Amino acid sequence: MEAVASVQNHWLLRTWKSSIGAKAVMAVTGLALFGFVVMHMLGNLQVFLGQEHINRYGHFLKNAPEILWPARLGLLAFVGLHILSAFRLSLENQAARPVQYAHQATIQASVASRYMLLSGMVLLAFIAYHLAHFTLGMTHPEHFHLVDAQGRHDIYSMVILGFQNVWVSGFYILAMLCLGMHLSHGVSSLFQSLGLNSAKYRPTLQLGSRAFAALIVIGNCSMPIAVLTGCLKLPAGVTP
Repeated sequence: MEAVASVQNHWLLRTWKSSIGAKAVMAVTGLALFGFVVMHMLGNLQVFLGQEHINRYGHFLKNAPEILWPARLGLLAFVGLHILSAFRLSLENQAARPVQYAHQATIQASVASRYMLLSGMVLLAFIAYHLAHFTLGMTHPEHFHLVDAQGRHDIYSMVILGFQNVWVSGFYILAMLCLGMHLSHGVSSLFQSLGLNSAKYRPTLQLGSRAFAALIVIGNCSMPIAVLTGCLKLPAGVTP
């Protein structure tokens, strides 16, 4: 019994159960996920450099499991902790304010902040589909098994074939808009959660958050738009 009580009173567990701890977990995992989003976008934008560049990049990652798998497992852990913390804080906020405001217009909060949970749920659904599509090859296996002239996984052709489907591109763009909305509020909020925000720098942090979010949305949406408009085309010999 003493051992159980000791575990229950451990400072890490006490911190995790507190609102401050949940906000700290949200901030740290959010920062890590933001870093992943930036790196993932930069890697994907190599599609504009052509088939050779992005296929070589994908081949490098596939043959570096000591990098790829820790990154994947860490990412899943961060996503899980981020979602769990978000639900905890949402339930605590609802319990603290069981009666909703009579006039929502009086609440001094941005649209992004009011719909953080909703945009997060859209992003979760997108992540599940995105993994099934581009990582696991479950939704379009005929595209997933394409190889280029060097025998490498043909990511370039797979991306173009995927985005030629207007529904896939539409869902991707919608998810990126939700990601932008999520980031525009989340990036500035994480500084506040970590105690690094102040009234003096708050406007600058908010402006910077929106600018970063806009860049992420533009960068990611440029790929399906380039495919749909014909700016990015399949290489010779690859047919839909």
